[in-house]
Amino acid sequence: MNTRTPVKGGRRPVRLASAAAAALVAGLLAGNGSAAGESGDPGTFSYDCGPESGPTRATVEVAAHLPASAETGKPVQPGPVTVQVGLARGDLARLLPDGADAVLSTASLAVEVSQNDQSATAMWADLAAPSTPVPADGDVRLVHTGAVPTVTVGAAGDVTLTAGELKLGLQSATPTTGGQSTPKAVPLVCRPVAGQDLRLGTVPVADSSGSEPSATPGTGKPSAPGGEKGPKGGAGLTVQPRATAAGTGKCPTVIPQGKADPSDAPKAPPGATPGEFDLPGSPGCAYALGAANISKLNGAMIINDPKHNPVTISVLAVTHSSVRSSVQPGGLYLRLDSLADLRLPDAESTFLTFGFEPVTAKVRFETGPVTISTGNVGTSVFSVISFKQSLRLYDVKVNGTPLDVGGSCRTAKPYKVVLNGGAKYTNVFYGGTLDGTIDIPEFSGCGTNGEDLDPLFTASISGPGNSIEMNQGTTCIPDSPDNLCPPNIPVLPGSGAAGR
Repeated sequence: MNTRTPVKGGRRPVRLASAAAAALVAGLLAGNGSAAGESGDPGTFSYDCGPESGPTRATVEVAAHLPASAETGKPVQPGPVTVQVGLARGDLARLLPDGADAVLSTASLAVEVSQNDQSATAMWADLAAPSTPVPADGDVRLVHTGAVPTVTVGAAGDVTLTAGELKLGLQSATPTTGGQSTPKAVPLVCRPVAGQDLRLGTVPVADSSGSEPSATPGTGKPSAPGGEKGPKGGAGLTVQPRATAAGTGKCPTVIPQGKADPSDAPKAPPGATPGEFDLPGSPGCAYALGAANISKLNGAMIINDPKHNPVTISVLAVTHSSVRSSVQPGGLYLRLDSLADLRLPDAESTFLTFGFEPVTAKVRFETGPVTISTGNVGTSVFSVISFKQSLRLYDVKVNGTPLDVGGSCRTAKPYKVVLNGGAKYTNVFYGGTLDGTIDIPEFSGCGTNGEDLDPLFTASISGPGNSIEMNQGTTCIPDSPDNLCPPNIPVLPGSGAAGR
């Protein structure tokens, strides 16, 4: 996907399919008191929120940069996207425990997507705001950022996005003492005040042949495909991926531990220092399938084979953000970091060693903490997954005859895996494909009874230029309103088969 800077007065689109949509800092959000424009200017809306403690009025600013135009059959990706919620300090105090001087917040905004006579709802869910101090008086402004799904249409005509119901989860960020449990999030359901223009923007869509949409007789409005009224959320208007309300049981199986290491992600260009924010993260799980080529053996190995009970990886989505606005020196920079615990099942592969000897072996992956970093540098999109890994070989057979390699036949040291996806990897919530190459170190500990098999495996496997491709499906977040559960099993790279 190419990213292009819009020319004033032109129709050139900017496609910002960032890994968790991008963020604009509070300085960009000087609301204009009206609906948002196509350029990404924020719209300011009034919402009434109804907790059990009494009604609360909120000011909501939504900044959603939309492409200047789009084509049928191609995903439309909103971004950068920010939802800022202003609450009176007194209203917020009623919702938080006594003594709370900082608040964490999550937000989910329902956005109606309409074209011609069709409509569907896109959930801008799991938007997270960093720990925000509660002032002594005045308003509290919570700036939420997060993942935004794409929209694909099958017919020409204007696509309009309209803000709807907003759900907040407010939680004290003040450290507890005396062994007290962490306060639970307080839900807050907010609905737009009647009489407002809630449009976030409009994207003109032309069909892939470049022809203009036809008009419905007597109305002057573009017609739905075939001139018939399409069903709500029908085939001609698709929010991808579709969410379901089904649960997945125990998900995630573990909570990833540690701290993200974004050292392999692009750095911010020289200029103002980005703001750094630690976030609580959203625990979930996803399927990730892969294929690795062993260069010396000219063969491939399937990772987490979808035909043999694939397992999910555990994810803690968006634990840190690094943000610099586009108006600051150096321009826009956004990086969102997530953690994952990658416990892959053992793989089994057969290769022709030295070109003629069939060797079958089982491979165990020993993987360290995984960092998923996504974002924008200006209008360029990046996505990087990195981790360290070791391989252990066992149950080796040469031409059907067992070869005892012992219990410690492994790479002599861990090797670094860095996978890049660009815009092919949408974000940590919606997944995508990434690829890279790895250098496999020499082997050690192979052989028994004094037999040293290290040189055999080092000569046949170790070396640079081993390609790997991974495809991650959607991430199920059980506690999210739009939880994407159960997670889908994506296409196995290189298979051409459909996911399930």
